[in-house]
Parts: sequence; C-alpha cells; structure tokens
Amino acid sequence: MILHATGLSKEFRGFYAVQDVQLEVRRGSIHALIGPNGAGKTTCFNLLTKFLAPTHGAIVFNGKDITALKPAEVARLGMVRSFQISAVFPHLSVLENVRIALQRKRGNSFDFWRSAKALNVFNDRAMALLDDVGLTGFVNEPAIELPYGRKRALEIATTLALDPQMLLLDEPTAGMGQEDIARTAALIKRVAAERTVLMVEHNLSVVSDLSDVITVLARGRVLAEGDYAAVSTNPQVIEAYMGSGHG
Repeated sequence: MILHATGLSKEFRGFYAVQDVQLEVRRGSIHALIGPNGAGKTTCFNLLTKFLAPTHGAIVFNGKDITALKPAEVARLGMVRSFQISAVFPHLSVLENVRIALQRKRGNSFDFWRSAKALNVFNDRAMALLDDVGLTGFVNEPAIELPYGRKRALEIATTLALDPQMLLLDEPTAGMGQEDIARTAALIKRVAAERTVLMVEHNLSVVSDLSDVITVLARGRVLAEGDYAAVSTNPQVIEAYMGSGHG
C-alpha cells in the first residue's frame, strides 16, 4: 500500500463530515473516490492532502505517518495534489509554466531570477512533459489563452514536473465537454502507467473506464469498495445515488 488512512474523521461544530474512514490505496493503481453530493468526498480529499487537519485518525504515505505534516511537506515526499500546488501563471507561456515547475523540483528559489538562457537547460524535459499531455502545439501560448481542457492538461504537466510518486486529482474532468473529457481520461491513463493516482470524480463513465478500485462514500462514511462492476450493482450504492437525486 502506498497510502493508508485509518479512522479518518473530521468534525465541524458537532457535525461529522467524514467519520471513521478506512482507505487503502494500492501502489500503481487508479483509485477513485465517489459518492453522491454531500458524501464527504472533498473533505476526505482535503484531509488526505493535508489541507484540513483530521479530528481523529491517521494517514500513512509510503510507510511514513504524515498526519501532522503540511501540504508542502507531503508534496516533497512525493504525494502531490494537482490543481493546487501546480497553480498556473496565466500570463507566462505554456513552456515557461512547466519550466518554473521543473525549477521548483530542484528546490533553488533563486532560479526564478536567472536569465532565460540559463533556464534553457529545462527545455528538453519541459517539451517532453508537454508532449505527454498533448500540448506541443501550444508551447508559446500564454496560459490564460488556453481552452479550459488544455489548461487542465497544463496543470497536470506542471504537477508531473515535480515527479510525484502519487498524484491526487480533484474532479479532473469537471466542466469539460465530451472531447476534453476523453482526452483527459486518456492522459490520466498514461500518467498512471508509472505512478499511483487517487481521484475524486463525478463522471461515472470516466470512473468506470479508468479505475482499478472505487471507494464509495455516503454521509461521510465508506459505503462500499471494489471494482466498478461490484459497486455499480451494490443495492446500497444505488439507493444512496437515487435517494440523493444525483446521477
């Protein structure tokens, strides 16, 4: 197991948004966290990525207890949440955004002020990452001018620049049209060939196509776990989704 959470709970003024969640993420897998609205998915994700401190419970990553660590410390250990650490600089080019992320991996804050010529050393790796996410044709575009789906691809590229062992994706296909969804799903599949992915995702067709294991939350607790065939036919899961009015 690369990630293991036990007894994970978060209380807000007497209300438990997440209660006694046990979660085991297998190394090299794509693991999805799903559930109807209000199930506690986002809270659980924020606990795992250390944006919230748990009221109770423990989180272990790669055999190390990370329960008390800060998000940046967890990222340095190799667990990175996309679309959080990888905030894109809107007025820099696509290539410059990935180069900055590569510099961050080196941990030298003064690189930011070095001349463009000195930064060219990062170009080959940056171009390889942009090729991986299908952005070769957008290299010189300012990030702000990218279509929405391509912007999310850039965010994944900047996250991959940190070379994480585990990538946590929060609603990676939210707000996308069908073409972008298909492209992003294919990208996640490629990315997962060399690392572990944990994602919160509403789109159940994406979940069924990509996931090795699915954990279903309802009312802050684990309702079911297994592959898509198992969870999609589970009567409790069907009832939780139908009862919430959320498909």
